Amino acid sequence: MSLQLNGKRSLVTGGSRGVGRAIVLALAAHGARVVTCYREDREAAADLERELESFGPGHRVLQADVRRPEDVEQLAGACRELFGGLDVVVNNAGVDGHSPIEALEPEEWHRVLDTNLTALHLVTRAVLPLMDKNSTIINIGASAAERGQPFRSHYTASKAAVIGWSRSLAKELGPRGIRVNVLAPGIISSEGNGPPPQIVERIKAATALGRLGEPDDIAKAVVFLASDESSYLSGATITVDGGI
Repeated sequence: MSLQLNGKRSLVTGGSRGVGRAIVLALAAHGARVVTCYREDREAAADLERELESFGPGHRVLQADVRRPEDVEQLAGACRELFGGLDVVVNNAGVDGHSPIEALEPEEWHRVLDTNLTALHLVTRAVLPLMDKNSTIINIGASAAERGQPFRSHYTASKAAVIGWSRSLAKELGPRGIRVNVLAPGIISSEGNGPPPQIVERIKAATALGRLGEPDDIAKAVVFLASDESSYLSGATITVDGGI
C-alpha cells in the first residue's frame, strides 16, 4: 500500500491551526502541493508558511473568508494560477457553537451554518472546474452529527447536513470520476474552548481507546482518502472518534 501523494495538487480550507494545520502538513509531507487559507490569525498563518518551506516550493497560504463568495472565487483563482487544476479538496473550515435553543438567535444560527455548510457549497462549486477524473473531495464533519448534543443544535444540524450533502454530491459527481467522502472526528484535544477537565475525563472513560483524538489522527485519515488507495471509496462517512 502506498500513501504517497507526489504531484497531487490540493486545497485545504481553514488550514492555519488545529486539525487543518495537521492536514496541510501531512499532505505536504506525503508529496502533495498545498494551497490553504485562513481567516484572521496572521501569526499562525506565517508560522505555517515557514514550516511549509521545509517541504520545498509550490505551497501557498492565503487569507480568505470562505463564507464570502468573492473570497472563494479569489481562492479558486489562486489554485488555477498556481496549479492549473486540483486533485484534492479538503473542506475543513468550521466553527463550533454552544447555546440553549431559547437563546439561539438567527445571527448565531447563520454564523455556524454559513461556515460549516454554506462554505462547503461555495468552495466546491468554485473549484469543480479545476477537478477531473480521479480527484477527491474530503469534507470534515463531526461524529456529534449522529449522536446529537444538548445546547449545540445548530452545530449538530450543520454537521449532519454535511453528510447528506456529501452523499448526494458523491452520486452527482461519481460519473465524472470525482469521489466525495466525509471524515467525522470526535473530540480533538487541540481544539480551543474545549470541555473542562472533568468532562474530558468523562469523555475518555466513554471512549474505547481511552483518549481524546489528536489532529494527526484526522490528518492520517485525510492522507488515505487523498491517495489512490481509496479509489473505490465514495459517499462514505468515516468516523474517527476512538470509539465513543
